[in-house]
Amino acid sequence: MNVHNAEIIISAVSPKQYPETELPEIALAGRSNVGKSSFINTLINRKNLARTSGKPGKTQTLNFYLIEEALHFVDVPGYGYAKVSKTERAKWGEMIETYMTTREQLKAVVSLVDLRHAPTQEDIQMYEFLKYYEIPVIVVATKKDKIPRGKWNKHESVIKKALNFDKSDDFILFSSQTKEGKEEAWQAIEKYL
Repeated sequence: MNVHNAEIIISAVSPKQYPETELPEIALAGRSNVGKSSFINTLINRKNLARTSGKPGKTQTLNFYLIEEALHFVDVPGYGYAKVSKTERAKWGEMIETYMTTREQLKAVVSLVDLRHAPTQEDIQMYEFLKYYEIPVIVVATKKDKIPRGKWNKHESVIKKALNFDKSDDFILFSSQTKEGKEEAWQAIEKYL
């Protein structure tokens, strides 16, 4: 998809605030500093529609972005951020779970992991949660440019093993720096639209 129009529509915390449209939605989930905003900005050819921040844990709402009047990207709060209280984290968890398990417009979730590191407990839980609820998942391993090419396979297999990765899911190596993986990401997303 070649994106020329993208705008943030609403930041929601509860179902009554979700946009009332039939447009398909693709949610984006991942650890606080995994590069979710950079991934969104790369896909939609914008520098900073999705705000990147030096402070992880900044997204605290479900942010709905309208893309080409054709679909919504839904940026969910990053998980695993320590500086947030347990009650705050539980609230986010509930908000994300409510959205993902009740929203009929949700067609797939892009689950972002950091290619440089083995998946965290939260990464694994997110993947298992999506599989349990039979929500289609696209795993995107970010920060590919930070690892030498010769080590990509090794890092990929570490992640797949930890996630108990289902071969029928898409797995994409991605870099917002070099834009590698951008086409593959769009192809994977478009299958669900």
